[in-house]
Amino acid sequence: MIFLRYESFRSYLRYYPGTAALIAINLIVFIIAQFYKEIVSYGMFLAVPGLDSFGFLEPWRYITSQFLHVDFGHFFFNMFALLVFAPPLEYLLKTFKYIVFYVLCGIGGNLLSALVTNLQHDPYHAAIGASGAIYGVYGAFLFIALLRKSMLDVSSRKTVYIILAFGVIHSIFVPKIDLWGHIGGALAGFLLYGLLDNLKQRRRR
Repeated sequence: MIFLRYESFRSYLRYYPGTAALIAINLIVFIIAQFYKEIVSYGMFLAVPGLDSFGFLEPWRYITSQFLHVDFGHFFFNMFALLVFAPPLEYLLKTFKYIVFYVLCGIGGNLLSALVTNLQHDPYHAAIGASGAIYGVYGAFLFIALLRKSMLDVSSRKTVYIILAFGVIHSIFVPKIDLWGHIGGALAGFLLYGLLDNLKQRRRR
């Protein structure tokens, strides 16, 4: 089972500096936001009708929203997921590529969420949280579980399926959760990891 963490704190920092840095940034931003609430409204992802229907007039929100959280529960569960499930992917991709991958998945989640909002003619869409990027991590492991089965043991593959199934059900039935942001992040992760895997296979050949 690759998702069980046995490392000491020092070992975790040494082996997974990218994940540790992402958690640290989220923690720092969360603490600052407790004193300066304006940060949340300034950095959340925002799509409104008209010229800015996809938030392109304030493009920084595609990234800053990934490091903001509504409350401690929101922050805790996202960081727990990042702490536990992201390290094996950082190991596979290496730190720099992994961080770029993570951020792009968060952007992908926001993009799909904005697209669906516009197709449904919703008047306003706002979202914050790391879950879109985290679902990108799940999406990468879904690619591996389905198409590169030899890289994962049976227990790890089952864990990936269960997490994604539970995540979708939870996103549907719990209010104020951005289902399409989660699906967009997972889809981005699946496709991005597939692209990276394809490039890797070509280099080998």
